[in-house]
Amino acid sequence: MIDINKIRAETPAASRLAYLHNAGAALMPVPVVTAMKGHIDLESGIGGYAAADGESDRLEAVYGSVARLLNAAPDEIGLMENATVAWQMAFYALPFRKGDRILTAEAEYAANYVAFLQVAKRTGAIIDVVPSDPVGEFDISALERMIDGRVKLIAITWVPTNGGLVNPAAAVGKIARAHGIPYLLDACQAVGQMTVDVEDIGCDMLSATGRKFLRGPRGTGFLYVRRALLQRLEPPMIDHFAAPWVSRDEYRLRDDARRFETWENNYAARLGLGAAVDYALDIGMGPIEQRCRMLADRLRGGLAAIRGITIRDLGRAPGAIVSFTMDGYEANAIVSSAAGADITIGASDPSSTRIDAEIRALPQLVRASPHYYNTEAEIDRLIDHLARLAPR
Repeated sequence: MIDINKIRAETPAASRLAYLHNAGAALMPVPVVTAMKGHIDLESGIGGYAAADGESDRLEAVYGSVARLLNAAPDEIGLMENATVAWQMAFYALPFRKGDRILTAEAEYAANYVAFLQVAKRTGAIIDVVPSDPVGEFDISALERMIDGRVKLIAITWVPTNGGLVNPAAAVGKIARAHGIPYLLDACQAVGQMTVDVEDIGCDMLSATGRKFLRGPRGTGFLYVRRALLQRLEPPMIDHFAAPWVSRDEYRLRDDARRFETWENNYAARLGLGAAVDYALDIGMGPIEQRCRMLADRLRGGLAAIRGITIRDLGRAPGAIVSFTMDGYEANAIVSSAAGADITIGASDPSSTRIDAEIRALPQLVRASPHYYNTEAEIDRLIDHLARLAPR
């Protein structure tokens, strides 16, 4: 289903590294790099404005590619500098007043939670954390019980940064729709490793990055806003691209999700993002998700057999982020040791998911995140390396 030899040939670094840090920033395939370099060369030859004009059709096509990835419409897509900006533009466009409630998850990402805190400080809105169920997933029954007329937003992270947990995003969407509550989904770690269908999920807004499992360049991201909600949201900041100045005393917001964009952007990076999305779509998100889960499960199985290792992942069907600790070693020491063996992994700090980390008394975690271009042999290399480090 996946031509691994072809894909690895288009991922040059895979020939020298066992690269298992895709939850941080994945290796870009050759078509992505080629798209970016080609546009930079064009800009250097004819200037940035002329280059953008000449590539207008390809730049416009990026919206369609992202829309196909999400099962959305192109006019519901805004292209952003990163996932955080995408999330912020949606969140800060929502009006909150004193007593309004924001429902979120225990494993919510730090960048999102500090925004909740800021809005709570400014407006008097209330942040309520929905507890997790016995397996660590966002508790749907508790969510239902916590809803009342003051709930103005449900905002959760689908796949938290600190482990393999996959929250029940579609189940949340059904409840949000039933109660008419806006639903903002952080899909930063989900897009690129899992099938993402906004109609099936039922979210009203979704943010994601290009650099992680999507294998795109850094400095890229996108925002989805459902058309029915879009017309009711005014971005927290605008320029004359988002809202053309139509008369001396009037601006008019665009009708599409580009009302959240600004006029200036990195066109080379956008073309790289589009190439990354098309690359994933050509392979197929179904096969990608299947292979990611297979490799992650293989890694968890190998780690479980090593003395002194504790796997820290939660949920019924964990995704392709494997988090663990090892007795006698700090996380960064394990990351450094693996790097010496040409194995690239990462670490997750408790401050990135503070509530979950405090509830579970988590230290800094080792984080290994395989992707479809990895091989079973690379997974076994990491397992063998850790086994040699394990206390006897």
